[in-house]
Amino acid sequence: MSQFDTTAPYYAAYRPGIPKEAVELLAQRVAGKEHRALLDLGSGTGQVPLALAGAMTEIDVVEQDAGMLAEADKALAGLPVTVRLHNAHAEEFTPPASYRADVVTVCRAFHWMKQDVVLSRLEGMTTPDATVAVMGDGSLWTARTAWTDALRALIQEYLGEERRAGVGKKYAAHNRPYREILAESAFGQVEEHTVAVEREWSTETVIGYLYSASFAARPLFGERVDDFERRARALLDEHVAGGGLIEHASFQIVLGRRG
Repeated sequence: MSQFDTTAPYYAAYRPGIPKEAVELLAQRVAGKEHRALLDLGSGTGQVPLALAGAMTEIDVVEQDAGMLAEADKALAGLPVTVRLHNAHAEEFTPPASYRADVVTVCRAFHWMKQDVVLSRLEGMTTPDATVAVMGDGSLWTARTAWTDALRALIQEYLGEERRAGVGKKYAAHNRPYREILAESAFGQVEEHTVAVEREWSTETVIGYLYSASFAARPLFGERVDDFERRARALLDEHVAGGGLIEHASFQIVLGRRG
């Protein structure tokens, strides 16, 4: 079982999208170009390709989990651009020799990858002026509010203090800034952007989000999943009554180009 098994439908329904400011920033990178190819690595359910479809002429979606890719296929069906789906690891994706991407995106997935391998392989499949964008905004596990702290404590009561990364796995934190990793690659001309995001959650959307996450997927709780959900709903309902479930997040965009 991978860290993503069982999570794909919840991911498609409950994961927040990317901010419009990030979409506009990336669209500017290909504005005026005739050829506008997007390569999205670790695509999940296709949120980034869907958001950027209007700015692109072709899109390649790379996702290792078949369930996630199936959700991306549904989300991207019918778009007026060429979309190709690839069930592959980012480290192993091999396009035709003539392929060149203008924009490469990795959203909320770079920490799962062998980053130096991915960046090295991108050298041969991108245009000379291509932009590599690594984006993300943490999770409800890392958020620091009264209600997320209480929810995290409840999860830890059932699953242990350490953050899980699927069945039988612990999450390995990647504390090195992505700007440093990109700076050491061929895409060493780096700039950073931060978008402040406020999200209002409901009890239902939080539960759905948790089941989309490798740290709280339903299989992790085993036979105690119903008991966990009952207590989580009660906790969340209490915070809703006390002022709501508000999350203040910072969506970070690290852009790299060849120097």
